[in-house]
Amino acid sequence: MKILTGNDLKTGAVTWWTGEGWSLHVAEATDVGEHGDEIAARENAARRVVAPYVIDGENGPDGPRPAHIKDRIRALGPTVRLDLSVKPADPDAGSYVI
Repeated sequence: MKILTGNDLKTGAVTWWTGEGWSLHVAEATDVGEHGDEIAARENAARRVVAPYVIDGENGPDGPRPAHIKDRIRALGPTVRLDLSVKPADPDAGSYVI
């Protein structure tokens, strides 16, 4: 599985490609297969996301998740205070489609 990640242009938040737009929640990411680089180039050119790139993903109990620990840490947010982490059901974190 391949998933696409990047950072929100306005806030810098870690974002994940859902197939229709970008979400703050990795569980909403979709498998981009062999089209990841093409989607990343298009979204970067449209200035909807900063520095998008394709990573290896795997199916987890709550949906897709990064296969590598570096990107798992990016998906969860700061590691120094658990109260700052992005929660899947956090209505204030919300998903958004650009």
